[in-house]
Amino acid sequence: MSSSLDRVLVIVPAWNEERNVGRTVEEIRSALPSTDILVVDDGSTDATADVARDAGADVLQLPFNLGVGGAMRAGYVRAQRGGYEAAIQVDADGQHNPVDIVRIIDALDRADIAIGARFANVGDYKSRGPRRWAMVVLAKVLSRVAKTPLTDVTSGFRAGNRRAIDQYVQYYPAEYLGDTIDSLVAAVHTGLTVTQVPVAMRPRMHGAPSQGFFGSTVYLMRSVMALGLSIMRRPQVRRHDGERA
Repeated sequence: MSSSLDRVLVIVPAWNEERNVGRTVEEIRSALPSTDILVVDDGSTDATADVARDAGADVLQLPFNLGVGGAMRAGYVRAQRGGYEAAIQVDADGQHNPVDIVRIIDALDRADIAIGARFANVGDYKSRGPRRWAMVVLAKVLSRVAKTPLTDVTSGFRAGNRRAIDQYVQYYPAEYLGDTIDSLVAAVHTGLTVTQVPVAMRPRMHGAPSQGFFGSTVYLMRSVMALGLSIMRRPQVRRHDGERA
């Protein structure tokens, strides 16, 4: 797969990331000089779009904020229409290291979806308390659903081949955790396969993610609810063997 990286689209969803997105685009361009980069400006109110263009990315500006799921679905539509063979999400905040992109893309030789996974004996990323409990529960349940060991099903650092791109264009929810949990469950239900690649995450370059015990407890409750709904929902989308799921 690494020999055809010119047919890969790197999708960078960004909302008010003017302080981070330029550096992220530059790092991607340095690691993959010939690969196309699309920054999806998710209704930002700052200079995210201008900074991304100045750094050399193509920019798709959404008129208002849709959330990561909505931004990524727009990116997958662009990937499908552009005839790309694979697409990979790289967050604008600098936590995903572009040097790992090639290894994740290469993993598409053995699966339709490849996740850049924390908690897989690489790096020193730590998550504690209710947030970590939620990640462990989600990983165990989705490992059974996907029939393969997974350690980090909420990671947004993930790639998909053409089959996955087509699936995401058809169904890629915008609600909370839909872009990670629900989209993954739906993809598995339609016959797509999943694998993971151990990666080391980095701290945000600028800005602070939400933290604290209360926020983590809310995350735990919402993530378990999101998982339950995604498993029960079984959206009526076409399986990749031609049947309905």
